[in-house]
Amino acid sequence: MHDSSIIDLHCHSTASDGTYAPKEVAALAQKIGLSAIALTDHDTIDGLAEFQAAGNALGIEAIAGIEFAALWEHFHRPEIHIVGLGFDPAHPVLKGRMETIRSSRDIRNRRMCERLSSIGLHLTLDEVAANAGGEIITRAHFANILLEKGYIKKKADAFTRYISPGLPGYVEREFLSPALCIETIKAAGGAAVLAHPTLYELDVAQLEILCRELIPYGLDGIECQYSTYTPEQTKEITALAKRLGLLPSGGSDFHGKNKPDIYLGSGKNNLAIPYAFWENLKKRTHR
Repeated sequence: MHDSSIIDLHCHSTASDGTYAPKEVAALAQKIGLSAIALTDHDTIDGLAEFQAAGNALGIEAIAGIEFAALWEHFHRPEIHIVGLGFDPAHPVLKGRMETIRSSRDIRNRRMCERLSSIGLHLTLDEVAANAGGEIITRAHFANILLEKGYIKKKADAFTRYISPGLPGYVEREFLSPALCIETIKAAGGAAVLAHPTLYELDVAQLEILCRELIPYGLDGIECQYSTYTPEQTKEITALAKRLGLLPSGGSDFHGKNKPDIYLGSGKNNLAIPYAFWENLKKRTHR
């Protein structure tokens, strides 16, 4: 049955920056006829228990996923993303890494509150956290509070005046290294995939350098199908994967209303990711 089935190996829920709850993502996947789906929230596994319970109840394969952000220290130092698939969410190495990320995020958020308050924009971490409503706090939540308090006229002003790199309220994120992201995924028994490589402002030769650096750490695959690829980019990334022996993966990067033109499973109506992608990646996992 799986040979002709369509899947999605990259999507987000309210556990990070999507607008559908984890169980709603599973329900939507079942409704549109996907046979397997991975929830890959940013730097968190908090939604996976709810997502997998819903998937099991609905009879679809709900794959444990995550999308790690890392900084690659070459060329223009791009932020790159590594997706983990099919790992054990309870693995101690993974849980320890989640704690490190959470702690560094908390420190950054506190320091941003202090910096903004020191220039007369008084806000507390409690206020920002309440605005996030249980989601991971992002700069957008800081912008919401600045707007609520009348410090700015429109949300965009927060980014142009206060909370972008080089501005007085900004504190740089701490990133894991790409190697550490991959090693964490592999330790927890998952497959590691380079997400949306066309978004890093690297040409194909530079992407090849990146992949060749990551393969010895355990990189298994690369996203060969993705919502924003042109047909030429799909061909280029697929050829790169073949050249380097990387397995193809693919996903919509669905975020619900936060990316309203991207649909689960079909992206911009340009995706049909075959179950074979997951079948091959699954062989790289161990639980």
